[in-house]
Amino acid sequence: MDPSAEAAEEHRPLHPPYTRTGHGPPLLLLHGFTGSAEEWTGLLPALTPLRQVIAVDLPGHGRDLPPADPSYYTMERTVAGLLALLDHLGHAVCDVLGYSMGGRVALHLAVAAPARVGRLILESASPGIEDAAERAARAAADDALAARIEREGLEWFVDYWASLPLFASQARMPEATRAALRERRLRGSAAGYAGSLRGMGAGRQRSLWAELPALRIPILIISGEQDEKYVAIGARMAATMPLARQAIVPGAGHTVHLEQPEAFQDLVVRYLETGKTRAPHIQS
Repeated sequence: MDPSAEAAEEHRPLHPPYTRTGHGPPLLLLHGFTGSAEEWTGLLPALTPLRQVIAVDLPGHGRDLPPADPSYYTMERTVAGLLALLDHLGHAVCDVLGYSMGGRVALHLAVAAPARVGRLILESASPGIEDAAERAARAAADDALAARIEREGLEWFVDYWASLPLFASQARMPEATRAALRERRLRGSAAGYAGSLRGMGAGRQRSLWAELPALRIPILIISGEQDEKYVAIGARMAATMPLARQAIVPGAGHTVHLEQPEAFQDLVVRYLETGKTRAPHIQS
């Protein structure tokens, strides 16, 4: 590491960059891969009257400048950074909402420090890949994609990522929504996305499936009806965790909060207000 980079690392905060708005009990928002704290802008007007909303930029995303040190992007360091942020803000307990990669982070936070998480909302999230060989294959694929991002550049990657079958249902979103999503992704960096893939991709994450039954906090799992893989994962999680239930949103795929924002907002607000949901399809 060159001296200037080393000096920058010495002055890097222990916690991630964040924005804080609203009043009331704290709610931590964790975005997905290629996202940022801006991911939640459309949801803030509904949340800020109820909660003090803390939206972070996870490692390598948003305002978090990507460091050279690959160990910076590990799940363990990310969880430690979030706990440091809660300490910094003076919150002993915080509700957490996480989407996709952010949902994986939220689950790791809850498993590592269950006393610090009051209520958990998981959107299109997974507790990890159980099979070791499948995990290794995913890690190798993520490493190869990270190298290609560095080789081909940010714009190539943003367009490639949007073309994945996982996001096919986004084609039905309004043009303005799709354009804003692309613009947000382009405000990231190739180095940050590559580092995140290498350090926090699903292949690098240990499986939490065996630890879920011990997670005794209220959990709402939100799945898009058209995202069959994550509907199945969500159903299994809901059956595994004693205080969890699943809400399946029609007309949505992986990014429920963008594809069906009003339904997503209604689910989140009602759950935070009362712990109950009025979803079109709820599984216990």
